[in-house]
Amino acid sequence: MEIPYTITARPDTGLFNAKLGVWLFLTSEVMLFGALFTTYILLRVGAPTWPHGELDVPLATLNTAVLITSSITMVMAWASLVLKEWKKHKLYLAATILLGVAFLVIKAFEYGHHFAEGELPNKSTFLAIYFTLTGLHGLHVIGGMIVNSYLFFMGGKMWKTQPERFTNRIEVAGLYWHFVDLVWIFLFPVLYLL
Repeated sequence: MEIPYTITARPDTGLFNAKLGVWLFLTSEVMLFGALFTTYILLRVGAPTWPHGELDVPLATLNTAVLITSSITMVMAWASLVLKEWKKHKLYLAATILLGVAFLVIKAFEYGHHFAEGELPNKSTFLAIYFTLTGLHGLHVIGGMIVNSYLFFMGGKMWKTQPERFTNRIEVAGLYWHFVDLVWIFLFPVLYLL
């Protein structure tokens, strides 16, 4: 017996099950990051002074470009499946994973600089918030890379037997990946530019 609505949309929501599930999950993630952003805003507004210029804006700008590019490659991986172009899909999904690695390497370089300067989370409220928000975001990037890596290797076997269901899985993974990118697009100006 097959589970219903893994390929076709549910009549009550217009979404297939996995897509509905990921939207519900992302709603909880919005609440988590929303609470952290709200905390940041309240602490910053209430502080008599706030550090500015302590973070590496050019490096963060590069990381922003890396993540935006990874969103494009994720969409292209899904679109390639819709067009039944397996090899292109693999190329774009591999690029997405590698761009995630690049993001984390750049972030590790940035963290390493802070650690070398003794700028640890216990040194200031700003650094505590910075490491909390960017660290949690980094964990989400790692989570997305794990899912995409699974779909690239073992999960890809589903393409041969259930191509529509596999395409749906890539779409759902893409929704999560875009959420992670969107969080960074909020983090970048709030932490680095304001």
